[in-house]
Amino acid sequence: MLNVEIDGGSGFCGGVIRAITRAEDYLAGHDRLYSLGAIVHNEAELSRLEERGLVTVESLSEVPDSGTVLIRAHGEPPSTYEAAATHHLEVIDCSCPVVLQLQRRIREAYARLHQDGAHGQVIIFGRVGHAEVLGLLGQVGGDALVVENTEMLLKEIDKLDFTQPIEVFSQTTKSPSEYARVCEMLRDYGAQLTVHDTICAQVANRHEHLAAFARDHDVILFVAGKSSSNGKVLSDLCRSVNARTYVIGSMDEINPAWFRDRDRVGICGATSTPKWLLEKMASAVRELR
Repeated sequence: MLNVEIDGGSGFCGGVIRAITRAEDYLAGHDRLYSLGAIVHNEAELSRLEERGLVTVESLSEVPDSGTVLIRAHGEPPSTYEAAATHHLEVIDCSCPVVLQLQRRIREAYARLHQDGAHGQVIIFGRVGHAEVLGLLGQVGGDALVVENTEMLLKEIDKLDFTQPIEVFSQTTKSPSEYARVCEMLRDYGAQLTVHDTICAQVANRHEHLAAFARDHDVILFVAGKSSSNGKVLSDLCRSVNARTYVIGSMDEINPAWFRDRDRVGICGATSTPKWLLEKMASAVRELR
């Protein structure tokens, strides 16, 4: 018999809850709503919302003129809002307040670093090509260096001018420990460094709790979408303290061979993983014979 427990801290973050709630409210009275990019990086939740009329598009050119487009929690660069106005699109802006604050802080830092002819630099610790990072780059016309880890920083180190001040920011859903390592490497190179604490508190606080949860169970099932950046960070954290950690996205990926009799099974997920899916996973594990 398996003892199954769902991590109480797992599930949608506040920004995702807000975006999905506003999408559902709109679709309650309309047939279609266009989301610029996936509203959440979870295939099961996307399928549920698509059945209600949510259409995911990769470009505003895919939205009919005078249509309604949702800006997801990741945020967008200024050019997106300009294009939406040009095409007379109604915008439901669900940018996470934490992301909006980060965008503002990066704009202010960039202006500060370039006043009076100075040539300081902005570094963004984040995943290259991630929607949030693209929105951050858009705040400064793309004039910032993006690094994903210390290995990438080492490869890009020649692009930095250490005679000028550097200000570093993190994507809101990244690992606090990896961010600290990147900043420490910059200090080792003698950077005139200003470090901004921009990882979402809800995300940062989960790391210690989730590590303890993973240690307290024999097996961890980490539920996340394949493209979830936060899911990658948190599942790696679980695996670092519990080798029997398995990342899954649907019930049919559960392998009975992973479990032993009387195992304590912990089920957890990313900030983009819905509670209902965690509960379905738990039920599926409990039914194993």
